[in-house]
Amino acid sequence: MHAYTPADDRTTRELARLCIERLATRTPLDRPLTPEELEQQAGRTVVPEGLGPDEAMRLWQEVLSLACLSVDHPRYLSFIPSAPTKAAAGFDMVVGATSVYGGSWLEGSGAVYAENQALRWIAELAGLPPESGGVFVQGGTIGNLSALVAARESARHRRAQRGRPAPHRWAACVTAETHSSVKHALQVVMDVDVIEVPGDDRGRMTGPALRAVVDDLPDAVRSGVFAVVATAGTTNLGVVDDIAGVAEVARAQQWWLHVDGAYGGAGLAAPSVRHLFAGVEHADSFLVDPHKWLFAPFDSCALLYRDPVQARAAHTQTAGYLDPVTVEGEWNPSDFAIQLTRRARGLPFWFSLAVHGTDAYRDAVEQTLAVARAGRAIIDDRAHTRLLVEPDLSVLVFERVGWDADQYARWSSRILDEQLGFVTPTRHDGRVCTRFAVVNPTTTADDLAQLIDSMHDVDAGAAETG
Repeated sequence: MHAYTPADDRTTRELARLCIERLATRTPLDRPLTPEELEQQAGRTVVPEGLGPDEAMRLWQEVLSLACLSVDHPRYLSFIPSAPTKAAAGFDMVVGATSVYGGSWLEGSGAVYAENQALRWIAELAGLPPESGGVFVQGGTIGNLSALVAARESARHRRAQRGRPAPHRWAACVTAETHSSVKHALQVVMDVDVIEVPGDDRGRMTGPALRAVVDDLPDAVRSGVFAVVATAGTTNLGVVDDIAGVAEVARAQQWWLHVDGAYGGAGLAAPSVRHLFAGVEHADSFLVDPHKWLFAPFDSCALLYRDPVQARAAHTQTAGYLDPVTVEGEWNPSDFAIQLTRRARGLPFWFSLAVHGTDAYRDAVEQTLAVARAGRAIIDDRAHTRLLVEPDLSVLVFERVGWDADQYARWSSRILDEQLGFVTPTRHDGRVCTRFAVVNPTTTADDLAQLIDSMHDVDAGAAETG
């Protein structure tokens, strides 16, 4: 099974051909299938005698791959899409084929060095100091959890140094628009209380609102607060918190400031919106997902710490068999997050940066912002649509005037059935609406216009769902 036979050579070359074909062509959106449909079309695929390479590839090409939506399609505008460069996606093949281990300097120093170069670019965009650093993790969920664990350990250590016991309950400050993964990490995984700060009219956390909440907290609760989480581009609305104001309060209270820029942090590369991120340079930890708006393949989250020593103290694992790895002075990515075994998931992003240069990334992010602004103008121009939230970045939240939840759902199903686009309903301020998340530089204003106009001519309430 591990020998490279003539049959393996033929299979590998066919797989390479499929990869090249996928990179070279614009694929359809495709559509999900039900478990029953997949059972009928694919059947049992794991059997004692094996299917053989030809049949396994046929099933993938003709059945399974077609039941996976193409998130890099220019009219895939739901959630936060992904649009990897060809260089990044191509190099991902190399990372998989070479079995690079990215957990330690001992085993992957070349890979770690390259990843750290990409992390340094992001750190410089954010204005973090030269000694800052971190690691690429799976995604924002693991990144947020890892940062908050480091934050609590830092607070615990600081209290111990001062001879103060741990509080009855630890707590952290968030808003209603803070990503669900942050609240889940705090409440469910870390068993930490969440203090929700009221957002402004666009859901932003502001310094004055945070300060007001702090002033109203009982002393026993306030003493347990160890962190505040600001968001640099909320997932649903795409707005940026008042990071500078929040940072001022965090410094005064000696709290850890974590900035979640999983989606929006890429905007730091765009001069036209850089001002929105004022204050991010004060973050104790910051993350951005290159697999979202920085054109890397899944899965890749860049997690950075102002002081990596604090993160290492929280996350380094020790065991006899790890003694050769935990060497003083070596940069081991496994020391900075909830992980040990680790794929070198930052390498495709690094390769694309090395190939294209950072100016190209700046221009690509600006291109998506320009298309989002054009989309906003189209929404304003059409009588049947109304913008609901003033956009900061590249997310547009709007309503089709007069529609209810059922009509949005029918429209969403219809445009996917027709392969026109993938746009799903959302909620804002208690009402059902919809949104575009523009992170793909191949998405055009005409793409947005087609989707907006498709809401005008068809009574979605009577449309067939296929």
